[in-house]
Amino acid sequence: MPKVTLKEIAREAGLSVSTVSLVLNDRPCRISEENRRRIKAIAAAKQYVPNQIARSLVTQRSKTLGLIVPNIESRFFSRLAKNLEQRCRARGFALFITTSDDLAVNDVELLSTLVNRGVEGLFIVMGNQTAGGEELPQRIAECPVPYVMVDRVLDDLACDKVLFDNELGGYMATRHLLEHGHRRIACIVNASRSNTGSHRLDGYRRALAEYGAPFDEALVFDSDYYIPDAYEAAAGLAATDATAVFASSDNIALGLLKRLYEQGRRVPRDYSVVSYDNSAADSLFEPALTAIDQDVAVLADEALALMLRRLESDAPGDVEPVVRLLEPRLVERDSVRAL
Repeated sequence: MPKVTLKEIAREAGLSVSTVSLVLNDRPCRISEENRRRIKAIAAAKQYVPNQIARSLVTQRSKTLGLIVPNIESRFFSRLAKNLEQRCRARGFALFITTSDDLAVNDVELLSTLVNRGVEGLFIVMGNQTAGGEELPQRIAECPVPYVMVDRVLDDLACDKVLFDNELGGYMATRHLLEHGHRRIACIVNASRSNTGSHRLDGYRRALAEYGAPFDEALVFDSDYYIPDAYEAAAGLAATDATAVFASSDNIALGLLKRLYEQGRRVPRDYSVVSYDNSAADSLFEPALTAIDQDVAVLADEALALMLRRLESDAPGDVEPVVRLLEPRLVERDSVRAL
């Protein structure tokens, strides 16, 4: 079916193209209600689809938003991108999804690229690797469009943020193992380069202290949020007397399981494991992992609500920043046994 133009609608309505354009873009226009209804009825009958580029020139709104994520291959971030895109589309926005490869220097570049593409707002999930990105905090603070920091945030930056309580999640995971009688609990965590990992480690330490179990640096293994890195980090586990492991992401848990299975060890027979993110429930690894769940649908809802709060304000820059700290939950499955 050929595309219907404003000129055709104007011809049938007997009105000017500019009048028809103003009506269909819901802009103020001196026209009778009868003619306004007639224009919209003709447009509906002809199945008129507006040209978004032309519409943005009239409304000064692109109806596009941008999302920067560290790694689109991550189950967690791909689910976040999907949920955000669906919710943006339902509200009439297109979402540009970009990935920084976990590099802050790419965050800087993508921020500029998306702003120059005319997005009305940005959802920013920072990369962990800070090399080359020393200017990132300032560039984010000076961003000329509304933005929401999601999941990974800059603690010192006053802006809209939505994230799960990572310290609480680390505490809940470790407490679950302690409640099952484990006292020598290893932790594989990205604490040296990641605020989320550092906070999860804080929760691990709090739970140990609460139960009177000693904190032992020899039981803490550093790993990026990638399966190969966790596989390498888990190599030292066999030299410890740990009976359980808190894996601070699902990718870390999968790398751990790969290493254990190659050594002929099984979960939970040899090690009890609690994971984080709850995005590997459909993994081929068995048993199914007990995990800390971060409800991505809720995260996307809250992020979009904060964005719309600014976009719908007459003075977005004057809106007080809000921090939404969401509570994770523990999902029990089959990877923990009682001692």
